[in-house]
Amino acid sequence: MLAQALAREHPHANLPSLGLETINRWVLALPEFADDPALANDAILLSIVGAWYEESDSR
Repeated sequence: MLAQALAREHPHANLPSLGLETINRWVLALPEFADDPALANDAILLSIVGAWYEESDSR
């Protein structure tokens, strides 16, 4: 769900050029985000980016 929301909010993002800090900031800014921001770590952010890649490949 977060990957779909990111794809919708940032349709022209160049995923390979994005840093994890940017991904984290964008995730936290999503209205759909309802978790504890302190739980975000590199593994979770990389998982979100991976799902975002899959989402963009399916379009």
